[in-house]
Amino acid sequence: MKEKVEAALNKVRPYLQRDGGDVELISVEDDGTVKVRLTGACGGCPMATQTLKNGIERVLKEEVKEVKEVVSV
Repeated sequence: MKEKVEAALNKVRPYLQRDGGDVELISVEDDGTVKVRLTGACGGCPMATQTLKNGIERVLKEEVKEVKEVVSV
């Protein structure tokens, strides 16, 4: 499942990089929780939570059915 998550993250990564940020995969848990770290401009952005839930989590859930939740660590 980790490879599928990485492939899905690669689809959203260009949008984050365009704004000076990025996303780093920390872990994929057995319960379907994906832990990521927003880096660069995204790390301290006031809209980071919205980006995480409405962008990254939405895409990951669409691409990888096993994903239940995405959390920032």
